[in-house]
Amino acid sequence: MDPLKSPSPPDPPPGATIATERLLARLEAISRERPDRVLRLYGTVPALTAEAGTQAGEHSEAVTSSVEPFELVIYRGFSSSTTHPTAFDPDQPALGTAARIEAAELLRGPLNPAAEERLAGPAAVEAFLEPTGWG
Repeated sequence: MDPLKSPSPPDPPPGATIATERLLARLEAISRERPDRVLRLYGTVPALTAEAGTQAGEHSEAVTSSVEPFELVIYRGFSSSTTHPTAFDPDQPALGTAARIEAAELLRGPLNPAAEERLAGPAAVEAFLEPTGWG
């Protein structure tokens, strides 16, 4: 085994879902080997609203029953949300466990907004859990 590469996490048992944090870690690991690819994820996250009775500047938040869309891109081993703030620490997951990933698409990297080139998708994120799915 190459000492510079970390082993990939074991596959979940058949029928089990992969936790969001593990899923992102697997996709980030694959993306490190494919600097010419960007994976864009779409889904929903619980909407956060300020609690009633808090004053301006306080950071108390409560999860509501509503959801809002998110978009996350994975490029060169890093996840970045284009729709929601994330922790400054890159070791913190970019999505919470309540996030629901609904689709993914593979793009030619680096991104050029004027001429985006979609290589695959939209498809289920599971289609990109193996390096062969990254073209």
